[in-house]
Amino acid sequence: METFNSWRTWDEARADLEREPPVPGPARNAIDLPALERAAEAAVRWHGDQTRPTGVPYVEHLLEALEALVRGAGETRTEVLSAVLLHDVVEDTDATVGEVEEAFGPVVAELVDWVTKPPAGSPGRQAKRAAKAAYLRRLRDAPPEAIAVKLADRVSNVQRLDQMPPDFQRRYYAETVTYVIPLAEGHPWFASWYADWRERYAHLR
Repeated sequence: METFNSWRTWDEARADLEREPPVPGPARNAIDLPALERAAEAAVRWHGDQTRPTGVPYVEHLLEALEALVRGAGETRTEVLSAVLLHDVVEDTDATVGEVEEAFGPVVAELVDWVTKPPAGSPGRQAKRAAKAAYLRRLRDAPPEAIAVKLADRVSNVQRLDQMPPDFQRRYYAETVTYVIPLAEGHPWFASWYADWRERYAHLR
């Protein structure tokens, strides 16, 4: 199972993308690095000093998702790649969809909006889980570009699932199998990656 954790900072990602365009053939030079850099800088600014549950800077998660989209799925479209870098800014920072649209345009804003989990209507763990399940079900109606962003996001979250607490592993495995893997239909690279991942973590069934 391929993992994506080569880029810890945007400077590392940019240097790699400049040195070795990741997509062969006619699209190999199609990535708009200046535009992508603007998105990376905005994500770093909005997320500030936030960290992942493992304690690493939040930007590392965003770059893992970006790497999965570029090096795995072969995505080169600026709007999709920008959206994956910005996919958590509305959910996890004080940024708004309107601010994303003003800075990056309506397409990026729409993709970010699709993958933004709305807050639970009621307090408590059960309400949060119900709200998340409803959000994941809603993604079935999302455009393919938004689904690709979500699939890349989840690749980052599950590629090292064995480093998480055991109870979380089983719950997150079940959630991914139930709600996320079906979204990969129509996305051949992601479907193949998640098939390998599912086999790697089959003991969690």
